[in-house]
Amino acid sequence: MQNIVVIDYSMGNLHSVHKALQHVTDDKVIITADADKIARADRIVFPGQGAARDCMSELHKRELVDVVKQVSKTKPFLGVCMGMQVLLDHSVEGGGVDCIGLYGGRVEFFKEHIGATDSQGNRLKIPQMGWNRVSHTQNHPMWNGIEDGSRFYFVHSYFIDPIDKSIVAGETDYGVTYPSAIAKNNVFAIQAHPEKSADDGLQLLKNFTKWDGSVS
Repeated sequence: MQNIVVIDYSMGNLHSVHKALQHVTDDKVIITADADKIARADRIVFPGQGAARDCMSELHKRELVDVVKQVSKTKPFLGVCMGMQVLLDHSVEGGGVDCIGLYGGRVEFFKEHIGATDSQGNRLKIPQMGWNRVSHTQNHPMWNGIEDGSRFYFVHSYFIDPIDKSIVAGETDYGVTYPSAIAKNNVFAIQAHPEKSADDGLQLLKNFTKWDGSVS
């Protein structure tokens, strides 16, 4: 039986993620802020919601930045929502904050990049809150059993703009076409909340529990 860890830094929908993982696997799933337990885990889920500055503050306070960098390079790693955004260099949120820097790029504010309505005249509210489609841009094992263009549940006001576009694994349109999933080596991260995304979200979590961390 493998050990799946959900990183606890007081900024994620931890219990919903934990419950959803328990629904799709018989493996041991724990929530912890213990760096040693995180380092020893077989798989890592890095959730998050809220503000980037608060997220980074909590990670530094709990001395988790180094272990997140470590496991993101060595184990199957799933970032969710804020747990994807802070993998980049910098977020403009709250006047700007430096993030973990696993990938080059910035986290941008929707308001600076979209108009009041989309091309069909639908009003675009910030935050984007609700269901939206994810178009696959990589043929990735994490998409197994999930149709291209499937709908996932989003709640966010900021979106990522990575320098290396080859890491983009999915795109979503909300006044602007933005990367809603990224993948490189053993890391997969998604802006949407799979734990709130019905069958396709559960399928993505199930895929993660079986994914060996490779893309071939």
